[in-house]
Amino acid sequence: MNSGIIIRDAHYPGRASIEAYGNGGFRFAEMSHRGSILCLPSGIHGWDPTDASGLGEDDFKAVVEQAAEIDILLVGTGIEMRPLPAALKAMLREAGIHADPMSTGSAVRTYNVLLAEDRRVAAALIAVD
Repeated sequence: MNSGIIIRDAHYPGRASIEAYGNGGFRFAEMSHRGSILCLPSGIHGWDPTDASGLGEDDFKAVVEQAAEIDILLVGTGIEMRPLPAALKAMLREAGIHADPMSTGSAVRTYNVLLAEDRRVAAALIAVD
């Protein structure tokens, strides 16, 4: 019996290049998503952060859970590159992940290249307008 509408977290179950970004979202796999995204080995997931200044360890739990399949994490921090907090960098390093913050545009371009090279890359991308 149908129990009603089920709302699930945004998730694309696969790896895909990012076709476009801007206007508050991203386009990938011939779909679009409004808001920030995490591109992980398990797929592309909706991600809550909207500003790099508030990034913390809790925002990267899913990344650490998949650390065995990630060597490089690109962190798109918005229009401008912003450094990651020391505690966050330490947590990721302890999990064996090299995190590289850069502008979201740079992160998208780099992610696409590394993905095409079949590298063990993940990306945490804050949406830009």
